[in-house]
Amino acid sequence: MPVPDTMRQIRFEGSGGPEVIAVETVAVPKPGPGQVLIEVVAAGVNRPDVMQRLGQYPPPKGATEIPGLEVGGRIAALGEGVSGLSEGDEVCALVISGGYAEFVVAEAGQVLPKPAPLSLIEAAALPETVFTVYSTVIQRGRLQKGERFLVHGGSSGIGSTAIQIAKAHGATVYATAGSAEKCRFCEELGADAAIDYREADFAEEIKRLTDGKGVDVILDMVGAAYLAKNIASLAVEGRLVQIAFMKGYKAESVNLTPIMLKRLTITGATLRAQPKENKAAIADELRAEIWPLVEAGTIKPIIHETFPLEEAAKAHALMESSAHLGKIMLVTGR
Repeated sequence: MPVPDTMRQIRFEGSGGPEVIAVETVAVPKPGPGQVLIEVVAAGVNRPDVMQRLGQYPPPKGATEIPGLEVGGRIAALGEGVSGLSEGDEVCALVISGGYAEFVVAEAGQVLPKPAPLSLIEAAALPETVFTVYSTVIQRGRLQKGERFLVHGGSSGIGSTAIQIAKAHGATVYATAGSAEKCRFCEELGADAAIDYREADFAEEIKRLTDGKGVDVILDMVGAAYLAKNIASLAVEGRLVQIAFMKGYKAESVNLTPIMLKRLTITGATLRAQPKENKAAIADELRAEIWPLVEAGTIKPIIHETFPLEEAAKAHALMESSAHLGKIMLVTGR
């Protein structure tokens, strides 16, 4: 397929609110060895993009500063040494940055085929969430069939994916969310119970729902504000997996005794800075374990709203409002 010389992309004109988001025209990048060039149909908008815009989450050294961590589209060109992929293939991919553009370079090992039942826009909503949830809940959190799982922010992109993956894995699933509508959304996705954290103490509710036993794995994006209650909510041998700190990264005056008495594990991970080899290994497991569930319709991306690339500022404002249920997407019109 012919590749144009130039493309549109989003950039941040400094740190700040959505008003710093601008559209520019630049040269189309070229894939290097082991990489592919993807013509982007859609890109996911994620909380780390907002953090980057605020100056709190810069891309790793050597990566483009253009935001965007996941895309869906068609392979436009192959770099040296790439096998198993062809120009024109419909794919989705996890990228280290650069997804808010009409073309993006991706590591070949982080490219996955578009699941047959999905559109490219829907496929673009998968990579960041499924890579994150699978690697943290299943691999690092070691969630097992028959265990109890709690995810905070169950109506978010990560949360909605975590509910579906944990349920498909055979777990009893609990979620927290910030309204009755969001709680209903979580339960419709498969959560056994959803807790409105504005109306109830989630730790007390988890205690009630589990007959005092607690949950085996918690996926948390809130941080310090929830640490004590997360510890209280964990069962013996429970695992807390931290992936963000929306309400603080420093916790003080936390009683550590339950960690010892219940033999708890507190761990965490970031995906973006991991070596490409790690991400390729995750992609291999997703292809084997999760893609068949997506193909069967057991796991599906939930898209709240799509915006043209030029309206990225509106997409970011919606993300910051937390009014969305599921994913927010940018579409290029290609």
